Amino acid sequence: MTRLPVSIITGFLGSGKTTLLNRLLQDPAMAGAAVIINEFGEIGLDHLLIATPNENTVLLSSGCICCTVRGDLVDTLRGLDRSRGKDLPPFDRVLIETTGLADPVPIVQSVVIDEELAPKYALDSVITLVDAVNGSAQLDTQPESRKQAAVADRLLITKTDLADAATVTALTARLAAMNPAAECSTVTHGVIDAGVLFGAGLDPAARGERVRGWLREEAYRPVGTAAGRHDDGIRSYSLALDQTVTRAGLSAWLTGITSLCGAEMLRMKGLLNVEGQPVAVHAVQTLIHEPVTLAQWPDDDRRSRLVFIVRGMDRAAIESTLGLLGWASNALRGGVPRPDPQAYARFLATMAGSR
Repeated sequence: MTRLPVSIITGFLGSGKTTLLNRLLQDPAMAGAAVIINEFGEIGLDHLLIATPNENTVLLSSGCICCTVRGDLVDTLRGLDRSRGKDLPPFDRVLIETTGLADPVPIVQSVVIDEELAPKYALDSVITLVDAVNGSAQLDTQPESRKQAAVADRLLITKTDLADAATVTALTARLAAMNPAAECSTVTHGVIDAGVLFGAGLDPAARGERVRGWLREEAYRPVGTAAGRHDDGIRSYSLALDQTVTRAGLSAWLTGITSLCGAEMLRMKGLLNVEGQPVAVHAVQTLIHEPVTLAQWPDDDRRSRLVFIVRGMDRAAIESTLGLLGWASNALRGGVPRPDPQAYARFLATMAGSR
């Protein structure tokens, strides 16, 4: 059975989420979408602002979707599945619009971890909107805004018609420094091709260009101080390994790095050469998506490549974990040197002491 894609539309207060959703729902390609709108406060209004509501629009009004109504969200998704094609018209995807104060990570966890939801729904895209006029100040002062930008698959800079070109350019550079893996677009009045926003999820026959987009090494090269001191130490790193890794080593490494570094590792994506096969890996903080063996390599590069978006971790700390991967070959032909076991032991002690 094909799982239904779930996309999360998030962004700080006033970033234009409802405007975007209105435009999307006018697109014939979105006619089969079920929509969940979350609001904060006793009186819900956002759902009333949807110009083209459909029978599959559901309002969650009991609080912020990332915390107090997480259970309500799970219940709603379960109910949508049970009612699909019965009490509700058939639908082919789910869009979740969050409150501006939401942390997207618990929402992702709800979709991926819940035993009843996981076989029915698959996470597709985290789409984060950033206001061109106020976005830089919000990134400076609001940790929720920084988190939303750091974990996004798609970044949309909105209200560009109200900001000067230099402001938009500076904000684009800052977001690229925080999250190089995300595709960044500018949007005016919510107008954008729906096809640009979706399709970030993986399946065994994943398109090669999707994985290549994760691993653009040039995007992870230092770009000065664009990320800035106000970004909670959020940084991105790209690593390439010539070594072929073992399946057991991959499992051990994923478990180790997420358990030890989960809070600091906002997002990790990669393509690993696992005993000769291309395996895509993806983690959001402590949540590990099941590794996916691709049908074929997306390009001629057979190195293992990993990209990280982290908070408060330096590159050496990440490299010190790589010894857990377990090299399938003893030959070391370049790339990141074999991690020092003593350095890794010091890293374990440091992480244990910080908790």
